[in-house]
Amino acid sequence: MSNEPYPPTTTPALGESFDEVVLPHLNAAYRLARWLMRNEHDAEDVVQDASLRAFRYFRTFTGGDGRAWFLRIVRNTCSGWRGRRFEALTDLFDEEQHRSARPAFDPETLLLQTDDATLIARAMRHLPDRFHQLLVLRELEGLSYRELADAMEIPIGTVMSRLSRAREALRGAVDSELIHPSERA
Repeated sequence: MSNEPYPPTTTPALGESFDEVVLPHLNAAYRLARWLMRNEHDAEDVVQDASLRAFRYFRTFTGGDGRAWFLRIVRNTCSGWRGRRFEALTDLFDEEQHRSARPAFDPETLLLQTDDATLIARAMRHLPDRFHQLLVLRELEGLSYRELADAMEIPIGTVMSRLSRAREALRGAVDSELIHPSERA
């Protein structure tokens, strides 16, 4: 038995390098971390930490979907970071950073889009983490059910049923936000 802190050496799938498997997914990793951490600076730190972990353990990657593998590391890193944090999350959704690059020429349309995005962001804050993470990975990152199963480390059948419950919970949270607008966070 070795005293090294690194995992045993295994060979990654032939022809795949860290740069090919992980680096194309850094933007997706940052978006996921930003949604899960709800703080830009923490998200940057999480992605850096997750990238280092992925690099350190890349020898254990045996092929398959590199995106799901890396996003699982990011998700687990976020969970670890959030578990160590005791202060309340106070960073608000930055509408300017996340709005569409297309200019909206009609002020009414722009106002409605902004209101919709703010409403959804507020509603997402009230979801349990397992639903929040699943919706971010599926709806914002576009992961397939198979990729979700890999990233969340759950069976594909569980992905489908949990995604259905997550969407229903989001609908309920949006309805609640619409019914009780005076209780906005």
